[in-house]
Amino acid sequence: MAATAPADSAAMPTEPFVSKWSDRYRGATVEDLDPPAALSLTPSDTVGQALNAAYERDFTHLTVVDGTTRALLGYVLIPQLQKLLEAGQVRPEDTLGSSAAMTRFGFQRRGRTYRVITMQTPLEQLEAFFAGAMTRGEPQQFAVITDERRRFVLGVATAADLEIFVKRRPA
Repeated sequence: MAATAPADSAAMPTEPFVSKWSDRYRGATVEDLDPPAALSLTPSDTVGQALNAAYERDFTHLTVVDGTTRALLGYVLIPQLQKLLEAGQVRPEDTLGSSAAMTRFGFQRRGRTYRVITMQTPLEQLEAFFAGAMTRGEPQQFAVITDERRRFVLGVATAADLEIFVKRRPA
């Protein structure tokens, strides 16, 4: 899901988020996860191109950006895309922008604003984001890592990336 958060504090959970791994982070940030460079597609790329690119790099999440401005528009979840293909809802030659393949970000919809996740975001905040503490209690599968102004997509981090980091970190 998109990196979003409620616009007002009234919708935030009443209990503060408690990290289950904060003792392992010791000041680490998203950069310490060493996320691979993002693979971004454009709305004019096809479903087939998205599948091939994801398989080549073993990615499950691909970002979709504007071909001219590079602005973040949405994402493609490869498992969901495979289901859509199997059901005949999309075809390999369909473009991402004109099909059900791409999920668009709603940066200002339904009272939510975009939650910026950068390379400098502390891992406690990333964990809270995945747990739903920043998104009206909705757990998130992944976070798009951008620069502070959201001009460039730098990578994608998943909750699994965070768990792997913690397992490699001595207690």
